[in-house]
Amino acid sequence: MNDYQMNFTTNRLILKIIDESYAEKVVEYLNKNKEFLTPWSPLVNEEFYTVQFQSRKLKEDLTNIKDKSMLKVWIFKKEDDTEEIIGSISLNNIVRGVFQSCHMGYQLSQQEINQGYITEAINKVIEYAFNELQLHRIEANIMPRNKASLRAVEKLGFESEGLAKKYLKINGKWEDHIHMVILNEEME
Repeated sequence: MNDYQMNFTTNRLILKIIDESYAEKVVEYLNKNKEFLTPWSPLVNEEFYTVQFQSRKLKEDLTNIKDKSMLKVWIFKKEDDTEEIIGSISLNNIVRGVFQSCHMGYQLSQQEINQGYITEAINKVIEYAFNELQLHRIEANIMPRNKASLRAVEKLGFESEGLAKKYLKINGKWEDHIHMVILNEEME
């Protein structure tokens, strides 16, 4: 089985690498959570919320997964027969060589927060990133006011390496981010 065809499971979740056949499910998830996710996301236009756009994006993601420059999984509940997407996690900018590092981004449906789902899912992705991808470092940059997101990664052992001033343009405004990092202590 190729990496881009793998699914990961946790106690309550299935993390899937998906293709363009899931574009409608992605659009449903995005529309359902549009208002909730907007304060934490870059500005997008209305085309972003179309099946055509998401189909192209899923194809592009799969190409990047195949060339090992990223990993993106979509989160589903095990007991849900409808295959409703409840979130996603991505490892972007995977750099090899002396760096062996990546940036992690994640999001979760508003109706699923505060149930431990994102922590459970991120933990599985970290395990895969460290053991299978042999990454040394995962970086997550989080706005200081996003307390829930900070708590989620802190529970998993991420530590702050400081504040990056006006680091990313989020929702049309340059925002400070706390640079959270976890290291693969098993790697020499």
